[in-house]
Amino acid sequence: MENSTRDRLVFSHANGFPAPVYRLMLDALREPFEVSSVARFGHDPHHPVTRGWPRLVDELEAHVQAHAAAGVRTWLVGHSLGGYLSLLLAHRMRERIAGIVLLDSPLIEGFSARLVKLGRCTGLDRHLLPLEQTLQRRTRWPDIDAVHAHYAGKPAFARWDPRVLRDYAELGTAAVGNGERELLFDREVEHRIYRTLPTASVAAIARQLPMPVAFVGGKHSAEVRRVGVRATRRLVGERIAWLDGGHLFPMEQPIATAETVWALIRAMSLPAATCAA
Repeated sequence: MENSTRDRLVFSHANGFPAPVYRLMLDALREPFEVSSVARFGHDPHHPVTRGWPRLVDELEAHVQAHAAAGVRTWLVGHSLGGYLSLLLAHRMRERIAGIVLLDSPLIEGFSARLVKLGRCTGLDRHLLPLEQTLQRRTRWPDIDAVHAHYAGKPAFARWDPRVLRDYAELGTAAVGNGERELLFDREVEHRIYRTLPTASVAAIARQLPMPVAFVGGKHSAEVRRVGVRATRRLVGERIAWLDGGHLFPMEQPIATAETVWALIRAMSLPAATCAA
């Protein structure tokens, strides 16, 4: 158990992007918070990827409990996959979680949820989720500079903060001998996570949560545009913010993201009557 007078912030990463890649954003949050994270969901054989992600939630719960301290509040912050895992865990731990900040994790319900469920049963989910791209993803390069050059040439990654792109090349890969680098996040695990996405169950659970929830979305996020934010707005009320960028805006604007997270947590720390929607 750790002793700290600062609140604890537990961050959960997006699918395919291990937590070290968010170093710049998380470092900016270390002054107000004790920050920790699970490095890679789905890679521990004791916490495999299964339908609805219960073992991944187990992994996050074990991490939160291992870093808990008496009298210290715990806030959950999650990007995409990480936001949904944070909601699922908060439903389990309830009074032990002070609040949640979702980073481009819009609630999926109604027609969108039915569409994802139908796609999973028919194989058409490849049109809704990046399944084929995931399985075709390159996994090995001769060195870190080659990794960096590979992603710097892709339009989506070109929008990233250069420091985050360098971190992705260095911290999102691992040495495999002879100076070669291999993706740290197994693409088969990434694919299984997409294929087992919980849908309406997360929205239903979110409505039962006793703690405040906030949402930060990318103004140009295709994921938010596809799912919509009606259900999310009902959950978060006025605790919503938008940043320039797409679904991966924490990589594009890591410092602005950290500042927005901190501002939302400060607002959620106020008495309920003050910050109610």
